[in-house]
Amino acid sequence: MTASVETRSEAVMAGKADKKGLRDWFNRRGWRKAVIAVPYFWLLLFFLAPFGIVLAISMADAAIAIPPFRWGSDLNGILDSLNYNYGLLVQDPLYWYGYLNSLKIAAISTVLCLVLGYPMAYGIARASGAWRNILLLLVILPFWTSFLLRIYAWMGMLNNHGAINNVLMFLHIIHEPVQLMYTNFAVYIGIVYSYLPFMILPLYANLERLDMNLNEAAMDLGSRPWRTFLDITLPLSLPGIIAGGMLVFIPATGEYVIPTLLGRADSPMIGRVLFDEFFLNRDWPVASAVAVVLLFLLVVPIMIFNHYQAHEAEAGQ
Repeated sequence: MTASVETRSEAVMAGKADKKGLRDWFNRRGWRKAVIAVPYFWLLLFFLAPFGIVLAISMADAAIAIPPFRWGSDLNGILDSLNYNYGLLVQDPLYWYGYLNSLKIAAISTVLCLVLGYPMAYGIARASGAWRNILLLLVILPFWTSFLLRIYAWMGMLNNHGAINNVLMFLHIIHEPVQLMYTNFAVYIGIVYSYLPFMILPLYANLERLDMNLNEAAMDLGSRPWRTFLDITLPLSLPGIIAGGMLVFIPATGEYVIPTLLGRADSPMIGRVLFDEFFLNRDWPVASAVAVVLLFLLVVPIMIFNHYQAHEAEAGQ
């Protein structure tokens, strides 16, 4: 019996030694660095390279050609084009209004998603196992339908003879159709509806891991439920709030489909302006300048999102 135990112990020690030797060989050969380099190469190929192309086009002049731009013959010509393209973004109200309007709509939509999504995520996190799976399925169920079809459905509901106006008139709340389509209100509805799951899922992942013993201990010490939520649950769920907020705010800022189909023509978001410059005006240099400035406006939120993603990953280890 003793010999058998010693044999197993020797086998375990030999296995650990083999694993350590394999890990040392892996690190010594540099394969670990190679594996880490793969995602960075992916980013270089599909993010930095296209960004470099767009940045280069923003330094050119518009031209009636294929492609519809050309660079200056010398450095002074390139600098003149650079000054014109980026200076136009400040001088023309269309561009800076588009940026400000996009940031405003994206920020308000993010707050609305948080107000609606936090109770839903909290309820899912505290539900029993069977109900939790059903509720999560209901959250992701809209993704099984085309995004464009869902926006078209909202167009049918929001128009003057749509379901919402018909119900309000049937209940005698209104006596004639209310203009819901082609308003900022319709844009908020479309963005909140489309991006709400992106707020709920990170919040759920964060809230589901919280230790409920902390809440019970606080209430045992006389803390009221609302105070326990403000002092314990809310601060601990801040990484989930930040992650969900960035997942909503960043794509909502550059949204094109929703404001085009549901919004007002005189209140464009920057995605609509960018599309018009590329495909209607055929002014690729100015359109590229619009895209470059938009990217820099979103660099800070992206960095914040990456920071909290890294923090979440470290906490999960």
